[in-house]
Amino acid sequence: MFSVGLMTTSAPLLDPDGPGYPRVVRASAWYDLVVTAGFATPWTYALVHDVLSSWSRAWALGDFPRTDPMQILFANLMGSVVIVWAVLRLARPLAVHGLLDGVARVLFTAWMAYALGQGAPGVLWPFLGVEAAWGVAQLLPWLRSAWRSRGVARGSAHAPEAAGGGTDALPSTGRSCHIFRAMSRTQTA
Repeated sequence: MFSVGLMTTSAPLLDPDGPGYPRVVRASAWYDLVVTAGFATPWTYALVHDVLSSWSRAWALGDFPRTDPMQILFANLMGSVVIVWAVLRLARPLAVHGLLDGVARVLFTAWMAYALGQGAPGVLWPFLGVEAAWGVAQLLPWLRSAWRSRGVARGSAHAPEAAGGGTDALPSTGRSCHIFRAMSRTQTA
């Protein structure tokens, strides 16, 4: 468990240092493992491509492109990296892993939205929705914590001593400091 001494909340899922946050990190990792495992090899990707193509046709969501060696390569690279990242988060569901995964989900959501805007099949919509939801679930606690830290920097009643925490927290010097604080906690875990 990490102690920053800054955060107290009655909603443990909304605190990156709370006991519930690693469960969110782990759950998002399980989702990634289940959804992307099929992308990791050329043989399993062929099956995933066929399933997604048939869903897209059945729901009249647009045509899937035919596979080609470059598409297969990039699907396999994405699947392999996401599987390794998911296994890391399952083995060590650290708060900083949730932060970084949340940022990755913002990027995935943005690129899916871009692809949809360029005419990609509508079968991407449910995946975009899930990516966005996991991003919010993992980033919102960090945003709340950063807002509270900013209150500490301004001398609010949320100061570490007033909140019952220690003074071991790094001073708040801006938004990016919160990320560095999170990364420094991984070295003490």
